[in-house]
Amino acid sequence: MMDVERSSLCNCVVNFLLEENYLLTAFELLHELLDDGRDAQAIRLKEFFSDPSHFPPDQISRYNSLRVLDPQSLLEEKEAIEEKLALCEYELRLAQEDIVKLKTELQRKEDLTQDKSSEPSVSNHVNHAPEIHRQKRDAPFSDLGPLKANERKDLNCAVKEYLLVAGYRLTAMTFYEEVTDQNLDVWEKSPASVPDALRHYYYQYLSSTSEAAEEKISMIRENDSLKEANESLNHEKLCLMKNKELAEGQINALTKSLEATQKDLKDKENLTQDLKQALENQRKELNDCRAEITSLKMHIEGSSSLQNPVAANLDSTQSQAIESYKEEIKSLQMEIERLRAEKTNISDLVDSSCGDKESIQTEEKVVEMDENRTQISHHIEPAEVVDSNTLVMPVQTFDNSTPKPEENLPESIMNPSNSTDGFPDGRNLSQQEEKPPSEDSRLHLNSENLGSEPVPENMGLATIQILADALPKIVPYVLINHREELLPLIMCAIERHPDSSTRDSLTHTLFNLIKRPDEQQRRIIMDACVNLAKNVGEMRTETELLPQCWEQINHTYEERRLLVAQSCGELAEFVRPEIRDSLILSIVQQLIEDPATVVREAAAHNLALLLPLFPLMDKYFKVEELMFQLACDPSGVVVETTLKELLPAIINWGNKLDHILRVLLSHILGSAQRCPPLSGVEGSAESHLRVLGEQERWNLDVSLRMLAKLLPFIHQKAIETCPFSSVLDSNRTLLSSSILELYAGGHLEWTAFEWVHVDCFSGLLQLACLLPQKEDNLRIRMTKFLLAVSECFGDSYLIHIMLPVFLIAIGDDADLTFFPPNIHSRIKGLRPRTAVAERLAILGVLPLLLAGVLGSPGKRQQLADYLRKLLLEGATKESRSTTHNMDIVNAVRFLCTFEEHHGMIFNILWEMVVSSNIEMKISAANILKVIVPYIDAKVASTHVLPALITLGSDQNLNVKYASIDAFGAVAQHFKNDMIVDKIRVQMDAFLEDGSLEATIAVVRSLVVAVPHTTERLRDYLLSKIFQLTNTPVSSTDVMRRRQRANAFCEAIRALDATDLSANSIRDFLLPTIQNLLKDPDALDPAHKEALEIILKERSGGTFEALSKVMGAHLGIASSVTSFFGEGGLLGKKEITESPTEPVEALQSAASPAAAEDTRFMRIMRVTDMLRGKGKNPEETHQNQ
Repeated sequence: MMDVERSSLCNCVVNFLLEENYLLTAFELLHELLDDGRDAQAIRLKEFFSDPSHFPPDQISRYNSLRVLDPQSLLEEKEAIEEKLALCEYELRLAQEDIVKLKTELQRKEDLTQDKSSEPSVSNHVNHAPEIHRQKRDAPFSDLGPLKANERKDLNCAVKEYLLVAGYRLTAMTFYEEVTDQNLDVWEKSPASVPDALRHYYYQYLSSTSEAAEEKISMIRENDSLKEANESLNHEKLCLMKNKELAEGQINALTKSLEATQKDLKDKENLTQDLKQALENQRKELNDCRAEITSLKMHIEGSSSLQNPVAANLDSTQSQAIESYKEEIKSLQMEIERLRAEKTNISDLVDSSCGDKESIQTEEKVVEMDENRTQISHHIEPAEVVDSNTLVMPVQTFDNSTPKPEENLPESIMNPSNSTDGFPDGRNLSQQEEKPPSEDSRLHLNSENLGSEPVPENMGLATIQILADALPKIVPYVLINHREELLPLIMCAIERHPDSSTRDSLTHTLFNLIKRPDEQQRRIIMDACVNLAKNVGEMRTETELLPQCWEQINHTYEERRLLVAQSCGELAEFVRPEIRDSLILSIVQQLIEDPATVVREAAAHNLALLLPLFPLMDKYFKVEELMFQLACDPSGVVVETTLKELLPAIINWGNKLDHILRVLLSHILGSAQRCPPLSGVEGSAESHLRVLGEQERWNLDVSLRMLAKLLPFIHQKAIETCPFSSVLDSNRTLLSSSILELYAGGHLEWTAFEWVHVDCFSGLLQLACLLPQKEDNLRIRMTKFLLAVSECFGDSYLIHIMLPVFLIAIGDDADLTFFPPNIHSRIKGLRPRTAVAERLAILGVLPLLLAGVLGSPGKRQQLADYLRKLLLEGATKESRSTTHNMDIVNAVRFLCTFEEHHGMIFNILWEMVVSSNIEMKISAANILKVIVPYIDAKVASTHVLPALITLGSDQNLNVKYASIDAFGAVAQHFKNDMIVDKIRVQMDAFLEDGSLEATIAVVRSLVVAVPHTTERLRDYLLSKIFQLTNTPVSSTDVMRRRQRANAFCEAIRALDATDLSANSIRDFLLPTIQNLLKDPDALDPAHKEALEIILKERSGGTFEALSKVMGAHLGIASSVTSFFGEGGLLGKKEITESPTEPVEALQSAASPAAAEDTRFMRIMRVTDMLRGKGKNPEETHQNQ
């Protein structure tokens, strides 16, 4: 019932839309109904929109062929009209300026006149006043024209005001009633709206001259005429635009007509060539028929001559054979007559070269069928003897009861050349008897396959039609791996079928041949599309192939969208140039936004293929924007394809390297500057550093990679634009000192070369001063770029250009001899001016100077000298702060990320270790600590540990404590037994010292290594803490006891988060906790709570178990004989049934989920400890 009501309601809506002629709404409703699957309600709308009377096909095609107006010409017309308008406005402004000047002059004359008139007597003034008035009244004034609305309003308001002021109230009331079309109570503000207006008008008139009034009137008129001219120009502009649209429409129509005419002419020329070829084939065929007739006649004569010797052996079948031969001869003669007639028709067609379209198609079909028959005939074996059972054509048909003629004839008559060969299609016989029965064979084929079509010439078109109808039904039932074998048939049908809708359907089948084609299958399909585009031409490629691409662009499967991306690059060659940078570019642009990585990668690859085919450069900036969008893609493969293929393609196509470099540098600095500062403290160095997000870090990394990819192009352009090419090296790649000396003269510009050390290096230095210490990957990118620059431009450039720039950037002095004078100020501007800038230079620029400039292969000795000066001589300066020293240590740490510098660094470090300077030894320990992550176990054993042992034996406590931290770093990164043993021995030596500071330093250095080191070292640390907590504390200083307890608690919590053995827990962990709990005053509340929780978990979760543990060390009486009984220490929260069950059984019975949960909580507690946060009991119980 609901469906009936919905259908009725839908029909009502359809009727209303069609009656009211809301066709667009009806068309949208049709698509909505089809999308919802309600085809029954959409029948009437389908019929309406498919009715050619409402929507003529020629009109629709004309609308489709309309082009968009050319924006360039419209812009030119608009600029011309705006120029005219500006000229008119300029003339108006001049006129207004003249009016102002005249008013000023008039005022000046009035003042002069008043001064003169003050001297004469009053009588003279009275006597002459009527004369002046009369002169003014008699002065010739030009016609003022009709009174305007605003003038009338001003005068009416002035008159009304005068009447009221003068006391003529009745007159004023009558005047107010007579003026019905204006509101005299409201007088808008205007130059005429002044108090006592009528008197002002009177005095103004008396004080003015007739010439001034006339000139003012003319100015007003000129202003009005200019406004009218402006309006006429606007109207003329609109008319011109309409005429332009009409002209463009006519041009498009004429262009289409010309293309159609050229296509028809080309088709007729091809048809003429085909007909000539057919004529030659018919002549050859006629000659073959004549030769066959002659051979048959000779065969008959030979048979009749042998008839007498074998008369006794011949029976009635001989006469039948002779009759069949006669019938065959007659059919051959009929074929000859037919061929002669066709020859005559073909000759007439060739001579006229223009005929009816239908007759041309018919002749083409005849030629095709004859060619097909000739080709098939070449495969006949002439020696084959076919009996009557194999003949299916009505040319020679024998009954089963009739004996074969060959069985009774002598061997001389059984000549293979005289026997007939039959085929199921009935289109070929032997070479001698091929032509005569061919007509009958073809007729038989037509009667079987084409039914009512009596004309054999339609067979070619009919075959294509049958193929087009059958392919969509065949394709789904062919195995996917074999469907590519259908491609030749599909291509043939698409290429030759006359109906466009059928071709569209077959093209859709071609693109959807395989549901999810792999790479090889896509390659096969795309090769077929390319071959098809070659054959069908530009117009059909645009109207038939490209729409299929557009349909697949939002397909669910990424393999189909990959096919679309592939087609954009490979089919662009076969469409018009204006389509490439419009439709195809828009398809690629949409594919760049695709969610699938492989599709975006394919879009980048095919955009690179597409660029050389663009006819113009007007889409350059759009393409460049797409390139930067792809370069910042989150997928590495897309970025790699963009940098490897698309970036060189854009540079070669657009030749705008300068613009790309400017945009790239702005992207690099903008990505970093948009990030929030590391610290909010204004004026500190950390407030200048930026906290990079993942996206910004990725964008910077890709931008630096792009800069490195552009370096060969930068170098090539610098060499090509070198103004001193006569003194270039023979290889034209490296820059010598002589060229740099000529460049330093500053007489010639060398912009491409200057960009590197003026703009590029300046941008990299700014970026380096924005990066915090942890952004080593980005610094490595910049370092590799600087090394590549020195390799490209040579050692002379490195020494005389690069090195001075970076030395000045960190605050050192440098020689600027090889820089032109005009850029000295910019290079000197890189020097830090404030203390904060100096620290930022050490943090950001010094690592690049060491690794990227001095780290060049040819400058190793200079790097060693500079580093020795920095570390050895700089350490003796008392003015250098600890922060400054740590910043230099960080720069050396970054240098160690490059393994080739390790030997040189260890040589300098050993000099620092054996030095007598305390600060130098501490710096050496700090450097050894930070370079541990960048070395292997062998280097650690042979270089680092000996140096640390030497420093650890130093008498100075600061040196000793610094070496303890370094030992902790070694323990954190290496699990080698030999290294661990050496660390344990050295830690024992430190603990033997007995000082609280040494003890805390040892514990805290090993705590850092707990999550990463071996079980042996963890057990060592736990045992040492147990021994230390067993020793009574003699100190009465609560603060020192608290420092000691805090260090031990941090170690216990870190160890609890690891997998400790049962023995370690029983013998060391739990007793240590109890020892710490003995001194509650020294324990921080958060640590105390954490220790109690650990004790509860490790001892089974009951206070009874707690008393067992405490009883063993505190002397508390306990009736339980086994500590590992109920709720054993490894069972944690689980309760077992047997109180005497061993620890191993408890471990196996423990719930894995609970164990993992407990371990996770322990790790979280260690994390909170490291963050300096303690959990409250409620949070702890919730976690449990």
